[in-house]
Amino acid sequence: MGLICMVFFSLGACKNPEDRLNNDLEEASSLSSLVDVPVITFDELQERIFALDNDTLYVVNFWATWCKPCVKELPAFEMADSVFKDKKVKVVLVSLDFPEHLEQGVRPFIMDQGLKSEVVILDDPDANTWIPLVSNEWSGAIPATVIVKKGKKHFYERSFTVEGLDSEVRKFL
Repeated sequence: MGLICMVFFSLGACKNPEDRLNNDLEEASSLSSLVDVPVITFDELQERIFALDNDTLYVVNFWATWCKPCVKELPAFEMADSVFKDKKVKVVLVSLDFPEHLEQGVRPFIMDQGLKSEVVILDDPDANTWIPLVSNEWSGAIPATVIVKKGKKHFYERSFTVEGLDSEVRKFL
């Protein structure tokens, strides 16, 4: 038995489960650091999306890792990012998680969920100033989505299904 375990130990099969878990967590943490998630202010977000006057259709979703309805609808945004990538559609997932949760929360979440869409963290604590700039209709609840093209915006304070988001995006194409 000792020889078998020695052979398997060299392959990692007889390692202490806690050691394997720690190694897996360290590997996931180092891989998640490769995920680019810029921390931006609302002014930067506005310059990058809301102030643009080009032919790109922007689908901007405000969400957080701790928001169950937000997480549930993420596949709809991933679908839109994939299906419409050749039609000048850009999906931007604006995380409202705290920037200090980037390393231990947001990046690992992006890896676990396999998100391919652009993700940014909004670091602007003065929500009373920027929420009405997104939409006067927005109460501040999430999930919330804005579809923007050439300065025209349509706001949605609700969750989306794959079919529902697909239908809304197609209205703008």
